Amino acid sequence: MRTVSRLALGAALLLSAGCSTLQGLIPGREAATPVIVPAPQVAAIAPGAPGDQPVWSSAAKSGAGASYEAYVDGQYRDGGRTGDVSRVWFSLADGVLTETMYGLIHEAQIKQMRFAVVVDGQVFIEGRDTTSRIEYLNTDARGRPLSPAYRVVTTDRGGRFEIEKRIYTDPDRQSLVVRTAIRGLRGDIQPYLLLEPHMANTGVGDSGDAVASGRPIIDGVEQQEPGALYAYEGDTHLVLQADRPFVTASVGYVGTSDGLTDLADGRLDHVYRSTGDTNGNIMLTAGLERLRAGETRQQDFVIGFGRSRQEARRSATESFTTGLDEVLSRFNGEGDHVGWEDYLASLTDLPRIAEQSTDGGKLAWASALMLKVQEDRTFAGALIASLSNPWGETVDATASSTGYKAVWPRDFYQVAMALMALGDVETPVAAFRYLPQVQVRADTPGNTGATGWFLQKTHVDGQIEWVGVQLDQTAMPIMLGWKLWKAGRISDAELTAMYFRMIKPAADFLVDGGKAGILWNDRQITPPWTQQERWEEQEGHSPSTTAAVITGLTVAADIARSSGDPASAARYQAAADDYASKLESRMFTTAGSLGDGRYFLRLSRNEDPNDQGLLGENNGQPGLPEDRIIDGGFLELVRYGVRAADAPSITASLPEYDDQTREARLRVRYDLNGAPGWRRYGNDGYGENIDTGGNYGVGGMTPGQRGRVWPIFTGERGHYEIARAVSEGANDAAFEAIRTTYVGGMESFANEGLLLPEQVWDGVGNPTRNQYRPGEGTDSATPLAWTHAEYIKLLRSLADRAVWDRYAPVERRYGQSGR
Repeated sequence: MRTVSRLALGAALLLSAGCSTLQGLIPGREAATPVIVPAPQVAAIAPGAPGDQPVWSSAAKSGAGASYEAYVDGQYRDGGRTGDVSRVWFSLADGVLTETMYGLIHEAQIKQMRFAVVVDGQVFIEGRDTTSRIEYLNTDARGRPLSPAYRVVTTDRGGRFEIEKRIYTDPDRQSLVVRTAIRGLRGDIQPYLLLEPHMANTGVGDSGDAVASGRPIIDGVEQQEPGALYAYEGDTHLVLQADRPFVTASVGYVGTSDGLTDLADGRLDHVYRSTGDTNGNIMLTAGLERLRAGETRQQDFVIGFGRSRQEARRSATESFTTGLDEVLSRFNGEGDHVGWEDYLASLTDLPRIAEQSTDGGKLAWASALMLKVQEDRTFAGALIASLSNPWGETVDATASSTGYKAVWPRDFYQVAMALMALGDVETPVAAFRYLPQVQVRADTPGNTGATGWFLQKTHVDGQIEWVGVQLDQTAMPIMLGWKLWKAGRISDAELTAMYFRMIKPAADFLVDGGKAGILWNDRQITPPWTQQERWEEQEGHSPSTTAAVITGLTVAADIARSSGDPASAARYQAAADDYASKLESRMFTTAGSLGDGRYFLRLSRNEDPNDQGLLGENNGQPGLPEDRIIDGGFLELVRYGVRAADAPSITASLPEYDDQTREARLRVRYDLNGAPGWRRYGNDGYGENIDTGGNYGVGGMTPGQRGRVWPIFTGERGHYEIARAVSEGANDAAFEAIRTTYVGGMESFANEGLLLPEQVWDGVGNPTRNQYRPGEGTDSATPLAWTHAEYIKLLRSLADRAVWDRYAPVERRYGQSGR
């Protein structure tokens, strides 16, 4: 292999200037057979605004990253051990850079950046026409990742070219580094870089400029630098800068005047310098140097972000000035630098619990990275659900939306508890201190109703998004606080202050309920009846929700006593006792239509589990009698200690949960490639269409939609088996069987980038255009923080031989064996 010569670069630049042939310029090229390359027509302003309706990109990420930033007094501020705070996140899918955020963690600025390659007049596009492989750039001797920096290689399916990218952020600046090596494998190739911005978290309203080369003026000083691609909306700007000039550069509107549309005939016929005064859905294109077979072209790109063009340009320029090898060293935390290696080294329990893995600890290390990556870098402790928009490639990007890049207190609790399990002594505390921002108060904007409950879903800055009342999400912040207190992470004084500020209002709501009064929601809530259970779809009495409520109230009573409020402690415990005494009478059917008729329902709409009441319609699925729908929510009763593993109501429910002979609509368990897996519940419609293979929601809500297997439930079942093994005094062989079955099962669902998905393909129906394999992550959401958290907690529970989420006061009061 050989790099491109200066002569070839000169030829490419001559073409940019209008030269029509390469005759005599490229060594070995016969003078009698010139290559005719018409010069593109150049215009100042791109036509065709506003372009096609925008969408997001695939949510099946194979990589996600951001820099490690150390707290300053529990907050994110410049000047700490890691210097200035970088607020840039990126994701990778199908070998392509996808959603890239700057600012707050949900504020996407880029949809995707990919390469198109012209070979013999045909256009081949990364992702669509290539295969890909991914690996971590920085690993230890055992192959465990030490930072979320990636090497991605895409290979043309026809064997004509290969593109290698190394991708990471600058931990000291608002910039993203993409270092490339493009290889011609067969025949001459002409590569183009395609950047599709979605500034300010939408695909509309963007403007852009493209400069192949020039002398930009920064702070009043003329700079001798290569060209750049610019995009902006309002006061949010990005610049893509390269380490050498582009052959050509253009900006246009997607579907009308963008570079990819123009390349349909294998030539870039038009070049546009700007979008002028009209904004829309735009694409930026940079033509790169032509390559012959056997040649490799290396080129570095840095995308800088800022609140002005000058600030964005400065971010990119300073990354180049520092040196991109040095930037990577700082990102990793090599030598005296503080970075990801230091964070991983601070996780005191990671090496111990990773011994329970079956893959040498690779997924454990990757999970630790993913859990910390998915924290906002402005609001310390703001833990989101996933750096993705589920089924993003068919999701409209006209209006700003967070997708899963938002705070749900339930997912939040899972992640904070997993970080505690790893030995992170700072992030869970920051998370606990963050929680008041998402609790409903009298001064919550628009609130006219009850206080104390936690908002269903918010932006990381607390902006309200969804307002359903989910009682488990009100209990879990209390549970987290108790765990931190007992672990010595927060003091008695801080706990007492948080009791009166946050915990007491939450516990009061779990006892008294009240009428919601935010936006559309004016429902009366009477605990333990919940307006929405953990899947945010149905109202009624839920085993998983009630398990959290009983636990939250029991530990709230402990906190109240410590805080000098014995009257409230007695009230909270009395309510928990009442809810616990009525669990089976409210939610356990003795006359069900499945199996022997004895099992916990997914949900009972009222207090009679035998009345075969109809559940509501959801996700295109008809409302069926509640006795036909089962899920694994009852296992949460055992996890927290509300019921013993051998309680008759629990053991009676297991056969119905595990029945694999049931019709596909109602069946929950699917063993995939030897790993046990479960759907959320029977009749779930949150997934791809079994008839058309279409993504969730495409064409409206239809009965063909089907929710798939969630790896979370493999971990949940593993936790139940640990609880049972502990209660039975099982031997080492029993715990080893749990490790190989449930830990190994979860590991089998990870993708090549060691990311765990929300859902994996269950083999039912049309496998969609992606041709999913059983057990492979779908386009739902990857990485899902909750899945990684469940995996880490499963490792911790096995290492401790005690369920990590077990609450001792709850187990002592309710969960004794045989109850």
